Amino acid sequence: MLTAEQIKAARALVDWSQPKLAEASGLSMPTIRRMEGPLGPGRSTAVNVDAVQRALEGAGVVFLEAGEVRPGGPGVRLKS
Repeated sequence: MLTAEQIKAARALVDWSQPKLAEASGLSMPTIRRMEGPLGPGRSTAVNVDAVQRALEGAGVVFLEAGEVRPGGPGVRLKS
């Protein structure tokens, strides 16, 4: 499951604003704001979380699970 921090970091990596992510994912701005807020994407539907993940992956983001590649929490990186 994506975290709010991963979504914000991924947007920063590809230099996308919240409106750009909303457009690319087909979701509303309130949905994006909520997913990046304190409650994170856990309160969103799986379809909405998937739409955000697919949009950002399409822009070149790779999402890392906790402990993947390096010890620590979840993260993001750009495709090489």
